[in-house]
Parts: sequence; C-alpha cells; structure tokens
Amino acid sequence: MKTKVKILIISGACLSVILFSTLIYVAIILAGNYVIDNEKLISDVATTLLDEEGELVTKLYSENRETVSIQDVPRHVQDAFIAIEDNRFYNHHGVDPRAITRALYRDIIAGAKVEGGSTITQQLAKNVFLTNEKSWFRKTKEVLIAMNLERRYSKRELLELYLNRIYFGHGAYGIQAASKLYFNVDVSELTIDQGALLAGLAKAPNSYSPISNPERSKQRRDLVLTVMERNGFLHASESVRYKGKTVNLNVNRLSENEAYLTYIDMVLKEAEERYSLSSDEVLRGGYTIVVPMNRQLQETAYSLIKDGQYYPKQNQDAEATVSLMDVKSGGMLAVQGGRDYVRRGLNRVEVQRQPGSSFKPLAVFAPALEQGDYHPYSLLRDELVDYNGYSPRNYNHQYSGEVTMYDSITHSINAPAVWLLNEIGIETSLEMLERFDLSIPDRGLALALGGLEQGVTPLQMTKAYRVLAHQGQIIEPYFIKDIYDQNGDWIGGAEQIEKEVISPQTAWYMTRMLESVVKVGTGKNGQTSLPLAGKTGTTSFTGVDGGAKDAWFVGYTPSVVGAIWMGYDTTTSETYLQGGSSYPTALFKELINKGPHHLKRLAFEKPEGVDDLAPPVRLTQINDLSATLAMGGSGFMSVKLNWTGVPDERVHYQIYEISKGERTKLATVVGSEEYLVTRYNPFSSKEYEIVPYDSTTKRLGEPSNRTGITFEFGFH
Repeated sequence: MKTKVKILIISGACLSVILFSTLIYVAIILAGNYVIDNEKLISDVATTLLDEEGELVTKLYSENRETVSIQDVPRHVQDAFIAIEDNRFYNHHGVDPRAITRALYRDIIAGAKVEGGSTITQQLAKNVFLTNEKSWFRKTKEVLIAMNLERRYSKRELLELYLNRIYFGHGAYGIQAASKLYFNVDVSELTIDQGALLAGLAKAPNSYSPISNPERSKQRRDLVLTVMERNGFLHASESVRYKGKTVNLNVNRLSENEAYLTYIDMVLKEAEERYSLSSDEVLRGGYTIVVPMNRQLQETAYSLIKDGQYYPKQNQDAEATVSLMDVKSGGMLAVQGGRDYVRRGLNRVEVQRQPGSSFKPLAVFAPALEQGDYHPYSLLRDELVDYNGYSPRNYNHQYSGEVTMYDSITHSINAPAVWLLNEIGIETSLEMLERFDLSIPDRGLALALGGLEQGVTPLQMTKAYRVLAHQGQIIEPYFIKDIYDQNGDWIGGAEQIEKEVISPQTAWYMTRMLESVVKVGTGKNGQTSLPLAGKTGTTSFTGVDGGAKDAWFVGYTPSVVGAIWMGYDTTTSETYLQGGSSYPTALFKELINKGPHHLKRLAFEKPEGVDDLAPPVRLTQINDLSATLAMGGSGFMSVKLNWTGVPDERVHYQIYEISKGERTKLATVVGSEEYLVTRYNPFSSKEYEIVPYDSTTKRLGEPSNRTGITFEFGFH
C-alpha cells in the first residue's frame, strides 16, 4: 500500500514537473510570438537614383543599406562572422548555454564584464525588436525572441538577416554597404582578409574603424583571423599570410552633393503626388528611380547661380532660381531652388513671382496671332493712352505712333502690348492662358505686362514656353522617368501626352520673333553662339526710382527650355534689385554654353507645312538720289534717276516729280534702283524725290533728298 502511495506521489510530481515545464515552454513561445513583428525584420533599404544612362546620381536613405542574399556572401565572409561572434551558431537553438557559462566565468575572474554571451540570433533580436536598455527584463525578452526566431527561420535566413542589419560605421548599414564603403567592391568580391576586417567591426564599428583607427582595425582583423584558424575555418599558413597583409582601403563615401538637393526634393514630391509614395517610404523602400537629370547641367547651374559676376554689384545677396527642361520629352534636366538651398526648405522654383514682360508672348502676342487677324508685321498703336485710369508707359518714355508686333516684342515696348490686349480682349487672353495651364485671376490690362496679383512660378513659365519651343504642344514636366520596386518590378513612369495649345504656325512665328529679342533686343546681353529664343522680364518696385522686384529670362534652344528668376524673397525699400533682366539673360546663355554637346543643335528647324517668317523690312532713308538729263538718238530728252536701295523686293520705291510746288507721283518701282523719266521738257524747272514703301506693313519711309537735273549728252 505504501509502495503504491509512493508511486502515485512520484508520478504526480513528475506530471507536475512536465506540466510546469510545458507551461513554461508555451509561455516562452507565446511571449516570443507576441513581440515578433515580421515586418520589422524587413530592413530599410536605400533608394537609388540613376540618370537615363544608368549612371548613379545619388542614394536616398534614412539608413545607407543594400540588402543582399546570403548566396551572394562568400563562405569565408560568413565564417569570419560566425568565428568571432558565435562559433556554435549552427549547433544552438538561439541561446548558447556554453557561451553564457564561459562569459560568466571570465567576468568573475576579471571582476568586471569582459565578454558577452549573446548569440548571433540574440543580437538580431536585440537590433530589430529591442532597445539598448540594460535590464534582466530586456535580456529575458531577447532570449524569448531569439528562441522563437530559431523556430521560424533557418540558420541561413537568420545569418542573412543579421548581415544585412549590422551597423559598420560611417553611415553604412549591412554587409553590402560596408563592402562598397571600405573597399568599393560588391560583397561577392570580398577577400578573406577583407571579410575578417568587416567581421571585426561588428563589436564596435567606431572603435575599430579602418578609416579612423587603422592600427586598432588591423589588430582586430588579425584577431578574427586567429579565431577563424582556431575554429578550423583557416589553415595556420593562411592565417599567417593574411595577417602579414596591410589594410588596403578604397574608400567610397556616399556624400551628399549639395548641387542635387533641389532636384532630390522635387523627386520626392513627385513620388508622393503621382505614385502615392511618401518620402519616408522612398527613403526606406529600396526603390530604383530613373531621373531625366543631366548632371552636367545640374552641377553647372549650381555653380553659376552662386557666382557673383551674374548679379548687380549692389545685389550680391540676391536670390535666383534655375529650371531647365528637355524640349522634346518634358524631362527636367536641372533645377535649383535658390543659391543656398537646403533640403525641404523654401523651393523658389515653385514660388509665384510677377513675370513682367516675359508674360507678353503668352498673354498677348500668341493669342493675337491665333485669332488670325494679326501677323508679326501687323502695326500696333504705340502711344500713351489712358484706359480708364490705367496709362501704361514705355520704359524709355518714347512713343513712335505705331510699331510692328515684331519690333514691339524685340524691344519690349509696353504701350503696343497693352493696346493689343485691349483689342483682342482680356477674356481671349485668359482663355489662352488656361490652355497654357496658367490659371490667372487678374482681369485688368496690366495682365499684358505681367503685373499679376499672384504671379507665376519659374516651373510654370518653363512649361508654358515649351509650347512655343515645340510646335505649339504642351507637355507635363517630370522628374521621374521610371520607378522600380526593390524586386526590380516596374511600378510606374512618365506617360507623356502632348496637347495642342497653339498652331505650329503661331509657335514658329513666336520663335522667330523671340530670336530677334536675343539677337538685337532686350535679350542681347551675354554671349552665345547657340540658337536661342527668349524673352526678358523686369517688374518695377514702386517707390524706388529704378528699383526692381523681379528679373527674368525665359527662353529656349532647339533642345532645352527654361527660366531663370532673380530677386529677393521679400523686396523692401532697403532690399531691392538695382539691375534688370540683363543679368539672368547672361546667366542663361552661359548655362547653355556649358551644357553637354548632345543638347546643342545648330539651328531651329521649321516644321513642315509652316510658312517661314522673313526678316523685318527696314526702310532706310535714301540720300544719294541723282537725276541725269540724257539725249538719245531719237531726239527726245529723258531723265535718268539713280539711287542706292536695299536688296529686298518687299521694299517698293515711289517716284515723285516736284514742279512749281506741286508733287506728282510718277510711278512705283519694285526690284530696281533706277527709273527713266521719258519725254522730258528742258524748259521746265523740275526736281525729283523717292519715298521707300514697306509692302508688308503698308508703311511709307522718309522721303529721299530732292535733286535737280545734271546734263549728260550722248549720241548713239
């Protein structure tokens, strides 16, 4: 009976132990499962920006990291980490009792904590799920998580997660980023001694950095090689040979290029607006983004806007922006949001400014040409006119009565532009501006001169002028050509759809007139041999004589269209521009001069089916008219008139005879510089004069000198 009781007691005790152990095991599993979040095991990966040639532009990251498969990590590199960090990695289940016992023993002997007993799995658990808090509770959670990680993942998977997670110093996270930082090679190319050096960094990357502490780094590397030999990963001869090698670095730091900051911010903004990717997701998601940036133009723009020679002497602290777009594709080639732009700061490329006269082609001249009632050589009224209290003045306060549209644009004459807007109607202008994708609330005639309430941005002006540059077609600017996820799958890209805003004929006429602005008009400052069309713009600062708020040049070559703005963020009576649009004009020209060769074309090409615009007719005054009396064999006298004209058949010459104060028109001559007056009466007193006539504008020029008759006899 007693034996049975003993058996029952023992059995109950055993059962209790089993149940208790089972409960503990279940608790461990449940506790570990509770804190494990699989999403946290997915490492943040840097996003790569490539240009269209596939060259690296920069990387975007919160942590500079590139994940790699364990298959890409050489076996000797894996062995180095296992040897120095956890030589029983393949034999334990997340926690190594031997390592813990050994660490405790050595700590007791040393009287201080000199060795850790954490396994690679525990280190992964701590790095991913826990803080650096030193407490038994945190250590307990570390053990629980490590044991559960071992249940969920294979040893190769755990080692891969660990190697991609480690911090190696100097901003490099993961074995791949470290390989490129210290040796500028892919992880698959690491040698045994290089792998040993990186394995030695895991314990204390700052202390053992080969960049900051080369001697300590070598000592640590050699220790790793010794441990590798001790654990059978190397032969003794190999260990000795590798220890004899110096540490040869090929440092490839990923430094932030300040020239790219504005462009990067525009990429992040576009990723959010078009692809619903937050900035945080882009910085962590390991995307590959192809951008249309031209690095040469981007860096040149950054350099030039900082150069004081492109600013008035009194305005060396003025701000400036640059936006350049590929005419054909709409891809943004370069953008600078300010002279000292900071990440996510004030991006002046998207700040509204008054465009001044650079707005005239969009608001006045293109709409007038589109109506069909006007031509580049149509005459516009150039007088000081009062429009119900608004009296626009020419900058030089001179008025010629009438002027061609061509000359009004070339010399940026204000009065004709306002007169023309009044003629075509403000609503016509606003409707056209909407087609240029410019929503303008203004309803006054000051619209003609770019005197806007809210203004427009440099990026908007770049987009609008592309219409003039490319056969009247509008296109959406873009900063992202293609975007791929971490697996290389395409998730989106620029889908460029063009839409006609104005006819190709109007666009071509505008290009020809804007070429004249650059050659002989307000845009002639600066030097370039490249074909260039564009318009200047300056807005006055009220209250300061000669002061300005905004200075612009907006223009295009056959390949590049863009805008440069100069001014201050806030204009005051103490802080205002003392120079006009000649400065951004010179800057624009120098920028395209220094652009890449493939963006330099020899000339604008006239589209098929479009009439070219002949150069303007220039009526020069004739001062050398001569009249010679000649007698021929027939016995009749005649008068031969000669003068020097211009080789342009659009110029006609009206011949006048003056007798007794009366002026009589004899004829109109085309394509000749002489005229014969037949059956001349020698007893009359007569003089002659010529008046040139422009057949395109129907305008008369100044009368020539009046001349009497000289005698020249000849018999035939």
